[in-house]
Amino acid sequence: MSGTGPTHLDDVETREPILDTVDRVSEACFGLFMALTFVGAVSAATAGEDAGRKMLYTALGCNLAWGLADAVMYLVRTLTNRGRLLTLALTVKNEPAVAAGVRALRDALPKTMKPLVADSELELIRARIATMTTLPHRPRLRRNDYIGAVAIFALIVLSTFPVALPFVLFRDPSTALFVSRVLTFVMLFCAGIALGRHAGFGGWRAGVAMVALGVALTVAIIALGG
Repeated sequence: MSGTGPTHLDDVETREPILDTVDRVSEACFGLFMALTFVGAVSAATAGEDAGRKMLYTALGCNLAWGLADAVMYLVRTLTNRGRLLTLALTVKNEPAVAAGVRALRDALPKTMKPLVADSELELIRARIATMTTLPHRPRLRRNDYIGAVAIFALIVLSTFPVALPFVLFRDPSTALFVSRVLTFVMLFCAGIALGRHAGFGGWRAGVAMVALGVALTVAIIALGG
């Protein structure tokens, strides 16, 4: 993160996975929603022998743009969060008053966590931050951040193919649209199961809920002109 070498702040961050389960599933669902709504809106207006390939290319192009925007915003969000963490660490380290340093740490806690953490525990954290010999001068993006952005881009783009590929494999547009939606809902069901198991809820119930959410969002997006 800086030219002065690794810091405790770096060590904490590098233990986190590049993309956790929620990130991976969410990004894949975003791509599915985008492709599903785009395919559904365009398929009725597309006809001819080359309609399938046109649907594939237009859906892929849509998700290429969406994937690029989401990947860039991931980097922006990562850099912003890292800057906020660095600012907090520098504030605590440079604060001579113990009580003020503890108060700064408490103010940074989420509201649900504040009643659960005692000032004595925050003082231990403040003391560790105060003993840090090196802190970066400014937040920087690292190699894993760019890998995460590429992974987000790939997840969104790859989620296009199950939705658009049936328009290449089937000549009948209505059959292709039916197969496309079935594949999409199957993928949404699997995504819901993954999220449900990650959260500790029932897997199949979360899968059904994700499918229902996908249907509702698709209808809403199309109704709003998306």
